Amino acid sequence: PILKKDLEKNLWVCPDCKRHHRIKPHQRFDILFGKNNYEVFKTSIPKDDPLNWTDSKSYKDRLKSARKKTGLECSMVVASGPIKNIKVTAIASDFDFMGASIGAAEGEAFLFGAQHAIENKQPLLVISTGGGMKMQESLISLSQMTRTTLAINEVKAAGLPYIVLLTDPTAGGITASYAMLGDFHIAEPGALIAFAGARVIQGTVKEELPEGFQKSEYLEKTGFVDLILERKELSSKIGTLLSILLKQNSAINSDENETSEDTRS
Repeated sequence: PILKKDLEKNLWVCPDCKRHHRIKPHQRFDILFGKNNYEVFKTSIPKDDPLNWTDSKSYKDRLKSARKKTGLECSMVVASGPIKNIKVTAIASDFDFMGASIGAAEGEAFLFGAQHAIENKQPLLVISTGGGMKMQESLISLSQMTRTTLAINEVKAAGLPYIVLLTDPTAGGITASYAMLGDFHIAEPGALIAFAGARVIQGTVKEELPEGFQKSEYLEKTGFVDLILERKELSSKIGTLLSILLKQNSAINSDENETSEDTRS
C-alpha cells in the first residue's frame, strides 16, 4: 500500500516497483513545463456522431459519459509551454476518454497542434497513449492516420523537431501512424507499445513470443525506441535534446564557430 499523496509527490511512479501509472494530460504538462506554467488551447469539435453509430449504446451517449468523466471535449489536449527556456507545443491524450481512441475531433486537435508549432516556430512534442482508432467513426477515424502523417511532414518541412514520448499503452493505429514518425522516440519504463495484441500475433505466427516483446525495454533493444526515461528525467533530458536539435547547445555552437573559422582561413 502507498498513500496517494506520496505517489503524487513521486510523479505517480511507485517508489518501490517503479511502475509508471497512467496520468492525465494536465499532469503531463505540469511535469514537463512546471505546474500551471503553460497555455492550453481550445480545439474545434466536429459533429459528434457522423455515422449515427449504435452498439450496446449510442456513440453520443459514450461521448457524453467520457466528457463527464474527464471534463474534456475529446481525448487530445494541446498546450504550449517552456522546457529549459525553449517554447514547445505539446499534445497529450487522456486514456480515460474512451481509451484515448482517435476520431475526427482528435485529428482536428492534432492538426491544430502541428499548425501552432509551425506558426510559432516551436518543436512539436506528442505524448502518445491510446488503443487506436474509433470504430464508431469507421473510415473517418482511419483517415486521421493520413491527416496526422501529413501534418507531421509539414512540421518537419518547416525544420522543426518532432519528438514522441510513448507511454502505456500505445497501440493500434496510433502506433501505426504518428507515434512512430518521430525524429526521436522516447518511452517510459514498462510501457506497452504494440500494433496488434499479443494473443492475435501468437495465434497468427503459431510461435511462442519473447517475454515482454511489446514492452518499451524490448522495443529499445530492437530499435523502435531510442531512449527510455523515467518520468522525473523527462523535462531535463527532452530540454537537452531540443537544445541540441535546435543548435542552442553551447558546445555545438562553439564547434560550428571553429569550423567556420577554419573554412574562412
